[in-house]
Amino acid sequence: WGAATPPTPARGSCAAASATSPSSSPSPNATPPPPTPPPGPAPAAPARARTGPAGGTEEEELVAKMTSAEFGRRYVLGKELGRGEFGVTRRCKDAATGEALACKTIRRHRRRGGRGANRKAAGGGGAEAAARAAAAAAAAHAADVRREVAIMRRMSARGGAAVVRLREAREDQEGSVHLVMELCEGGELFDRIVARGHYSERAAAKVFRTIVNVIQLCHSNGVIHRDLKPENFLFANKSEDAPLKVIDFGLSVFFNPGDRFTEVVGSAYYMAPEVLKRNYGQEVDVWSAGVILYILLCGVPPFWGDNDEKIAQAIIRGGLDFNREPWPRVSGNPKDLIRQMLDPDPATRLTASQVLEHPWLKNADTAPNVSLGEAVRSRLQQFSAMNKFKKKALGVVARNMPVEELDKYVQMFHLMDKDKNGNLSLEELMEGLHINGQRVPESEIRMLLEAADTDGNGTLDCDEFVTVSLHLKKMTNEKYLAAAFRYFDKDGSGFIEIDELRQELGPNEQAILEIIRDVDTDRDGRISYQEFELMMKSGADWRTRQFSRANFSTLSRKLCKEETSSS
Repeated sequence: WGAATPPTPARGSCAAASATSPSSSPSPNATPPPPTPPPGPAPAAPARARTGPAGGTEEEELVAKMTSAEFGRRYVLGKELGRGEFGVTRRCKDAATGEALACKTIRRHRRRGGRGANRKAAGGGGAEAAARAAAAAAAAHAADVRREVAIMRRMSARGGAAVVRLREAREDQEGSVHLVMELCEGGELFDRIVARGHYSERAAAKVFRTIVNVIQLCHSNGVIHRDLKPENFLFANKSEDAPLKVIDFGLSVFFNPGDRFTEVVGSAYYMAPEVLKRNYGQEVDVWSAGVILYILLCGVPPFWGDNDEKIAQAIIRGGLDFNREPWPRVSGNPKDLIRQMLDPDPATRLTASQVLEHPWLKNADTAPNVSLGEAVRSRLQQFSAMNKFKKKALGVVARNMPVEELDKYVQMFHLMDKDKNGNLSLEELMEGLHINGQRVPESEIRMLLEAADTDGNGTLDCDEFVTVSLHLKKMTNEKYLAAAFRYFDKDGSGFIEIDELRQELGPNEQAILEIIRDVDTDRDGRISYQEFELMMKSGADWRTRQFSRANFSTLSRKLCKEETSSS
């Protein structure tokens, strides 16, 4: 993986043949954008040099080589702690000292092509296109990993107790990268709050001050986190005074003052409106923290929707509800702070430093200690449990996703290209996908065409088609969701029942009943496969990372058009 290289600039909806995003870092010498840019994609800025805004250089060898055998002698891997699209996190132990650690293993992004008849049918040009697509995907993925390691190194050195510390990064002979880091065993933020029983403004203020300190540390060190959410904060240990730590920098990016970014990244509920408009800077982290604070005080997100589009519309529409319980019992200061953090104009939104100077946080120790009520704790518990339910299911989905073979998609491209002009129109793409049994709605085909059409000519060349096809396969292949359903359906009855949820999520009785209530649409007290599938597909997070970004990129264009036409 070598030394860190300058990240490529953001390019709006251009989705390379990669399942991860290219980062975007404009030049420090670039002309700053106007203070109030118009809605829509910002122009890409040139890549900047490797020197970071906070000083220092990223030229060091980020990921040292080590064989699997050597790594195994140094660290003993234990039980799995979590799994995502590209890797898995396990508990591990230093073989020499016995120190308990965590190891995040990121698989190298590789696509294996077929042999023989497929390659001949595709033709020489097709094979070259497949190779280019694979190379682009691998290069983008490697750049993502280098960036994550570089940011973790910087923040480990300068972030203090509020940042999980990276111990070392090693690449084995298979190309997998192992990030060995501090183990956080104190549980998630919401779990700790629920377990404490008494929960007040004062408790929320103390926790939230740590979260904002993390943002200030990131920004002062030239890093935008871009994915702040409660799940990315863990307590170091189970003691009452354990520090709260931010654990994930997978979507983070280096920045210089004045840099603007266009790539749509983040998690739906916590996404700032300017991210959807694809012209943003470090202010997005303050917005995400404002959403977290709203949830901390009432148990539900401020911008709600059944699907991506409804969530995005709610974010763009704005407006905060301070009327429902428990808001009438919450003092004025935190509501004032939330309003200023969720200011839709990033130019007037508070900075992290200003948030820390707000009276509510400056006087956190004297904030009201009156309980916010059982309803808030119950909502937080249910919100957390549902996230864990989906996260476990997503882990099973990720485990069952195979490495696709590229050549058959190259062959398919040539068969679909009726006029043999080397490009697929929307009509050719729709007809070909339907002939091949991929019944994807026209709206989603249009969305993926827009996302994968990197040259913006309204058609897909072979490289772009391969990218779309790989992700369509993951979207439409029901066996991944079926495997996840079977994981929970322990007795094979065809239903996920309360006892089976209890086995996986622990004895959170009220939260489990809330999950059943939300997911069990026919009210028979259990979850059928159809109900499970509906739950999993109700948001972007069940799909591949690229599909989620393509989805929000398309939504952002649509929302910007609607905003322009209505003005």
